[in-house]
Amino acid sequence: MLASISKVAKQFLEKTENKKIQVISHNDTDGITSASIITRALQRMNKEFSLRIVKQLDSEVFKEIPEDKVVLFLDLASNSFQYIKDLKNPVFILDHHEIISKIPENVIIINPHLFHEEEISGAGLAYLFAKELSDENIDLAYLAAIGMVGDMLEKNLGKIYTNILKDSKVIIKKGLTLYPATRPIDKVLEYSSDIYIPNVSGSASGVNAFLRDIGIQRVNNKYKNLIELNPEELSKLITAISLQSTNIKDSSEIIGNIYLVNFFNKVEDIRQISAMINACSRLGESRTAIAFCLQNKKAKAKAENIYAQYRQSIVNALGSLPNLRKIEQKNYIIIHAENKIKDTIIGTIASILSNSRTYEEGKAIIAMAYNENKIKVSARVVGKNGKNIREILNSVIEEVGGEVGGHKFAAGCLVEKENEQKFLDMLQKKLEIEMVKI
Repeated sequence: MLASISKVAKQFLEKTENKKIQVISHNDTDGITSASIITRALQRMNKEFSLRIVKQLDSEVFKEIPEDKVVLFLDLASNSFQYIKDLKNPVFILDHHEIISKIPENVIIINPHLFHEEEISGAGLAYLFAKELSDENIDLAYLAAIGMVGDMLEKNLGKIYTNILKDSKVIIKKGLTLYPATRPIDKVLEYSSDIYIPNVSGSASGVNAFLRDIGIQRVNNKYKNLIELNPEELSKLITAISLQSTNIKDSSEIIGNIYLVNFFNKVEDIRQISAMINACSRLGESRTAIAFCLQNKKAKAKAENIYAQYRQSIVNALGSLPNLRKIEQKNYIIIHAENKIKDTIIGTIASILSNSRTYEEGKAIIAMAYNENKIKVSARVVGKNGKNIREILNSVIEEVGGEVGGHKFAAGCLVEKENEQKFLDMLQKKLEIEMVKI
């Protein structure tokens, strides 16, 4: 694959000589970090380009692509060949999502699925591509590391990503994966969205009592940062969380690699950076997200404020769940939020539910929300022993119409509102047939 990236980078330079470039990227952390890498790389080459961040590719996006530009898709487009084949533009794609149809002749694509390579995020591909454009871009490796964590690929590192992490100068430590690991443990426990401990989460006094009961004391009138805990303190904390948390099934779920990077001249937890990028983009501030990635100080202050708003939106959305319309069977649940939850955070809600103790292994969680005249659908599978949810969604979309993308256990689609009932009927039919095969 690396040899192919080098070849594609040369083709890109040839095709873009004296030509304007249209960059289109996805609006999640991986897509934003991909866009940030390419933005800086193109700026360094004095290339004239425009950048667009999208929730999902649909026919409207393609109608707005100027015919005189070379198009570069990042972290998407492997499932959009039905639109791309009609473009008159030269098209380059750097994407890691599964390819489900024949690649059009006007497309030059780098996708690990074509090479049967290790999983690699969109930001990882963007970084390798940028590095081929110029060795100067090695300083952007930290963004590839953030994209990797944002796309939850950090647990299965292969040779390619291990080398990217070496370029990035990221510090890797084994420990409790609550974030940010660089903040005092009392604040991490009080505000963490990864765990929920009754009478502790969201309560400063509850956290103090919890830490006192397990024997973790303040030092100089303040608690240690998570990464500063000694082995005995860490063991006590992990045991207590495993016993008292309502959404952690096993202590192994919260133990793993902690990735630390120098960001704004301070050592930061990559999970925290990723969460802030995602929050900005989900709330329509993708420009702020990219500026934040590229370490603009004004963007940092704005990103912090947006992140606080985003976390409150998640809390409100979770609180509304009991009142939403649901269709539930043994192997799946469909949650229809309509306009009660924003389409930009419905995927986050689906992910939180899939990681809770509420549902058993293998159950499919499909969450839906309105997006103007369309419906955003986010699907997750609890655990790692379920049916390929992207294939199920794709089989529905083939009959109903719409766009689909994602991975085996986390996928999504966009459906016209007028096809809502048809989609629901077909989805239930496919789920009942496919999920029973597990």
